[in-house]
Amino acid sequence: MTDGRKLRRVVIAGGGTTGWLAAAAIAQQLGALVDVTLVESEEIGTIGVGESTIPTARAFHRLIGIDEQRFMAETGATFKLGISFENWARIGDRYIHAFGETGQSTWMGAFHHFWLQAREDGYGGELGDYCLELQAADAGRFATGSGNGTAKSGGMPELNYAYHLDAGRYARHLRSLAEGAGARRIEGYIDRVEQDGESGDIAALVLRSGERITGDLFIDCTGFRALLIGQALGSPFENWRHWLPTDSAVVTQTVSVGPAVPYTRAIAHGAGWRWRIPLQHRVGNGLVYDSRHLSADEAQARLLAEVEGEVLFDPRLIRFQPGRRQDAWRGNCVALGLAGGFVEPLESTAIHLAMIGITRLLQVFPFAGNHAAIAKRYNEQAAGDLERIRDFIVLHYVLTERDDTAFWDGCRTMAIPDTLRDRIALFRESGMVFQDGEEIFRIDSWAQVMTGQRLSPRQHHRMGQIMGEPRLRQVMADMKANVARQVAVLPTHEDFLRSYCPADA
Repeated sequence: MTDGRKLRRVVIAGGGTTGWLAAAAIAQQLGALVDVTLVESEEIGTIGVGESTIPTARAFHRLIGIDEQRFMAETGATFKLGISFENWARIGDRYIHAFGETGQSTWMGAFHHFWLQAREDGYGGELGDYCLELQAADAGRFATGSGNGTAKSGGMPELNYAYHLDAGRYARHLRSLAEGAGARRIEGYIDRVEQDGESGDIAALVLRSGERITGDLFIDCTGFRALLIGQALGSPFENWRHWLPTDSAVVTQTVSVGPAVPYTRAIAHGAGWRWRIPLQHRVGNGLVYDSRHLSADEAQARLLAEVEGEVLFDPRLIRFQPGRRQDAWRGNCVALGLAGGFVEPLESTAIHLAMIGITRLLQVFPFAGNHAAIAKRYNEQAAGDLERIRDFIVLHYVLTERDDTAFWDGCRTMAIPDTLRDRIALFRESGMVFQDGEEIFRIDSWAQVMTGQRLSPRQHHRMGQIMGEPRLRQVMADMKANVARQVAVLPTHEDFLRSYCPADA
């Protein structure tokens, strides 16, 4: 649509988490100006690759009016303070990438420079000793700090947290919000996409029943099929398999066998890694792998041999390609979620990417035609988001010392993007880490993963040395003790869930 006419009809192709996030946000924020219709088919199930979020989800939830306690009860959600990485640098290694700040930084440099100085001088312990969220996760303790839930929670320390959730239940929860805000759902399988003969823009979605759904702006939430942005509009796909070697996953669910911990487990195996995501009513399990090194049958057998608890259904196979569409916005179509690009689920960024894509669309919404400049800027931001996340994920693979399998030997020696190569060189040379512009991973995240993967800098900023050893030693001890005191007053994660948001039956 390029003739300047007003845009009134928004059509979302596909439901699931991404589709209903878009429907809820657009209907709620722009419902006075546009009509929102979502088309989905019961024949197409939700892909449960990402049943986990990062803390940015909380801001988006506030935007669309989600009540945390109700949402968590309805979806069986638990709290997430980070990810436990096991067997990544070496077999037997473990570190946690936590969401909180580590220690106290200064204008001159980040806290890990103080820690590096202390370590050089023979004290200081582990970097994670100075992160409240990391220590709370490891201790299995949690509270929101909001005064809600139990009497104990008043005055609790504030934690930076995210969620583990049931993707199917989450989509249903979002649907109720969207429909309550005026969005309309149409059941139907999209048979083909009808395009305008002159402009090439999408004119309508034609369902298998023959029904035509016309619109002005179309949002592609059809997942890996990319039915609109890829198949119809031909936005090329840039494949990142040479940097991100995994391309498959087998997934299942199990009955819980113990209290839910407030972190995700990412456990490396010979040809990839597997996840364990604890919910209130079950556990989500998946094994991610490189199909060049493991067959689907071998992957399924390996997953079933490793899971704990009764298996609730036979493992399902998911194939994926890491990479992105050249244009996430082409013509009158915007691709969100898997339709626009996918890295892999290692750092739980899939839902975040959908949310940030929706947020930006709301900010630059094309209320009239002639929006080529808006689309160009949107595409630049979408590409940047995926590329920065890509680099952070590749970091985990290339910084391994494992050579016990062909998979890990290949990861250790692979060529990597120049942007990541420069970051690693900077840290190795000076201990310096940075966070630019719209990056979602902070300095603390980069430092935790780099040190957790056994990358040791040759030197560091000497601001700790300037303090002098007696003062630095005391400051470090006080920080560590303060973290321990705060963790000690937190209830267990299981107790807090039971009082704050017990799962609905």
